[in-house]
Amino acid sequence: MTTTTRPQQRPDCAHFSSGPCAKRPGWSPEALAKAFLGRSHRAKEGKARLKLAIDKTKALLGLPADYICAIVPASDTGAFELAMWSMLGARGVDALAWESFGEGWVTDMTKQLKLSDIRVIKAPYGELPDLSTVDFSRDVLFTSNGTTSGVRVPDYNWIPANRAGLTFADATSAAFAQPIDWSKIDVLTFSWQKVLGSEAAHGMLVLSPRAVERLETYSPPWPLPKIFRLTKGGKLNRAIFEGETINTPSMLALEDYLDALAWADRVGGRSGLMARADANAKVLYDWVERTPWIASLAVEPKTRSNTSICLKFTDPAIAALPLEAQAAFAKSVSGLLEKEGVAMDAGYYRDAPPGLRIWTGSTVETRDVELLVPWIEWAYAEARASLAKAA
Repeated sequence: MTTTTRPQQRPDCAHFSSGPCAKRPGWSPEALAKAFLGRSHRAKEGKARLKLAIDKTKALLGLPADYICAIVPASDTGAFELAMWSMLGARGVDALAWESFGEGWVTDMTKQLKLSDIRVIKAPYGELPDLSTVDFSRDVLFTSNGTTSGVRVPDYNWIPANRAGLTFADATSAAFAQPIDWSKIDVLTFSWQKVLGSEAAHGMLVLSPRAVERLETYSPPWPLPKIFRLTKGGKLNRAIFEGETINTPSMLALEDYLDALAWADRVGGRSGLMARADANAKVLYDWVERTPWIASLAVEPKTRSNTSICLKFTDPAIAALPLEAQAAFAKSVSGLLEKEGVAMDAGYYRDAPPGLRIWTGSTVETRDVELLVPWIEWAYAEARASLAKAA
């Protein structure tokens, strides 16, 4: 039954943004007290802190021993662009796009890199493309979890272990939250500010031995900016993967990431983080199932994200409105939630169908999601009443 009276309890933390995400429970600036500041990041101690972050990341993700990982500039976007500019062009490309970030990679490949052999395999918001049509003799680019659509790949079984091309996975809202079959991944990127809620501006780049081989045997025909260069003299610059970053990192942000990694260990590591996200998502999906006026944007249950949950209003009176009016209604609901201080940044992504987008990753407490639900019901009822009055 929809709550029409103002709820009495508020979530302790109202941060439901899909990036940057909520800080880990109990976080305070005191967590940064031991940051290596006012010194060169190339000093022995600075490099040791950077390498510690890389080593802890590899352990938490469960990377195979022969996979490598580096801290690179410009968040997940920088990491994925670095991979594209450094490695694409050796083969044709199959690019999967079912939400805004996948579309963005397609735009950059066509308009910036100007690749001539690109096959774009698309699906509308809420759906996945037909994965059986992907040609793995080519390089394949996809997002593991569509943050702006709430649609994720259900598994990695659609990728063959023996393939000629490389697989590139943008996993910024999937890393640490969803299982990853590393035997199916050659290049994977993510950022600190997503699933673990750390500070922004840095990306993580994971490479398989096959990706390293590509870097050492292929030189793209276009100039590479300094911050995209991973090789030296035709060989991988392995120092980058040991903590010698390409450019100056924020040691303050690094300390915050180390704090998040330590917290992740305390809550059970990778399995603990996934369980927390699953529990949070279940609260919302169970509520959606019993609520007639709202639905998951992701059509198939097996493709529904456990971190970035996108919802649409299915009330016939709302669905019948022009798209502009639907958008205004959705914004009025999220605006009420923000005004009441119960859900910040819960509006839908600008390119997605109107609705709500609620982050349920591991740094969110399940109790806060439970307390948010009646507030969504109340805000919907308020917006619906205002709409009826205006009519």
